[in-house]
Amino acid sequence: MQTRPLPYLTGHFAPTAEEHTSFDLTVHGTLPPELNGRYFRNGHNPKPGVTPTHWFRGAGMLHGIRLTGGRAEWYRNRWVKTPYLDGVPFTGTELDVSAAATSIIFHGGRYLALQEANLPWEVTGELETVGVHDFGGRLTTSMTAHPKVDPATGELHFFSYSPFPPYLIYYVADARGEIIRSAPIAGAGPALMHDFAITREHAIFLGSPVVFDHAEQSGIPYRWHDEVPLRLGVLPRNAPGEVVWFDVESQGAILHVANSYVDDRGRIILECPRFDRAAWETSWKWWVGAAGYPDAPNVGTTFHRWILDPATRKVTEEALDDLVIEFPAINDDHTGEHNRYSYAVAFPGAGLTGYHTAKFDTLTGQRQLFAHGPDRMPGEAVFVPAEGATREDDGYLLTIVSDLAADASQLLVIDASDLAKPPVAAVDLPQRVPAGIHGHWIPDQD
Repeated sequence: MQTRPLPYLTGHFAPTAEEHTSFDLTVHGTLPPELNGRYFRNGHNPKPGVTPTHWFRGAGMLHGIRLTGGRAEWYRNRWVKTPYLDGVPFTGTELDVSAAATSIIFHGGRYLALQEANLPWEVTGELETVGVHDFGGRLTTSMTAHPKVDPATGELHFFSYSPFPPYLIYYVADARGEIIRSAPIAGAGPALMHDFAITREHAIFLGSPVVFDHAEQSGIPYRWHDEVPLRLGVLPRNAPGEVVWFDVESQGAILHVANSYVDDRGRIILECPRFDRAAWETSWKWWVGAAGYPDAPNVGTTFHRWILDPATRKVTEEALDDLVIEFPAINDDHTGEHNRYSYAVAFPGAGLTGYHTAKFDTLTGQRQLFAHGPDRMPGEAVFVPAEGATREDDGYLLTIVSDLAADASQLLVIDASDLAKPPVAAVDLPQRVPAGIHGHWIPDQD
């Protein structure tokens, strides 16, 4: 009997076999003159002949587009040249053996490719690999692929999680990239903790029913366990005291955070896509290529809000929308403070045909959709503020779109204030870029 091909090696996700460098890319429309910098995006791209057992175990490849003066100066793609790329297996004990395939950030003068089970890998502004980065020996554990930058201080907040005690360690690095704080977090367990949140006052950790399990043979040893509740840990950032864990009444799991903040009543607001058990296990089938996997990598994840009341230690949960979404994003200048708008990739389902970029107004409950059309799949939308911006949504969304029918890709620049408008600009890329994970905009002034 013929079996279906692995979904993360076919279609929009089919890896590219070569590294390219191209200059003077074709631009349709007009690139905003303030877009001077680099758009980098990471993703899993195993070498030819290599078949990973899980989507998340593919080797990391970075794609970059340099924009300057209204031109698209260059595109290049490079594997992150770690021992894992050369076939050294990841055992969980050698922190430098990393796929380095989840995200890329710029902080303290360094470009860092991240994957949560390992140390960061530094690359150059032209995506050439420099080597493993351990913050001058101060980082002796793994590092999350989802650190948060406090826009007021420039500090980098991050964590390390592990299936073994102490399970969870919280770190802070100053704006220069020097680690200034680290502490184990009491009450954590062996949960898969992909992301977290900060407010101006707190760090918020995500306990999960997806926990370490030796029985899982895909290479990512975590499974859903109904008896383990969703828990949210709140740690004061600048005051002594133990973390407070809030038990959530309804079961669920969280991979990615949109934002968190404290409202005018002193309550902590957390907004994220949420998995129930069916959504997690169906999506997992796609991630491992198991029999009966769905057509899209995310199924059933919908936008939710949790309201944590420190006075009562109670959690209230609200559904914000019924679209199937993932890869949430905001204007990062509002990280940790009240924000009105969130953006995400909307997957087929809940009445949608094809992929869309979605914008949510969490004040009014309204949403806007940008339809990418048949056989086109966008990536995570990265928000870039417009020059002289006065509103939260005054800016642009950057996303790489894979076009199967044309066997091509474009970098789209979308008006973040109104998704009903046509793209501001589209940059033709010299090859079809496989659908990836997380990206980042690094302006020249940084």
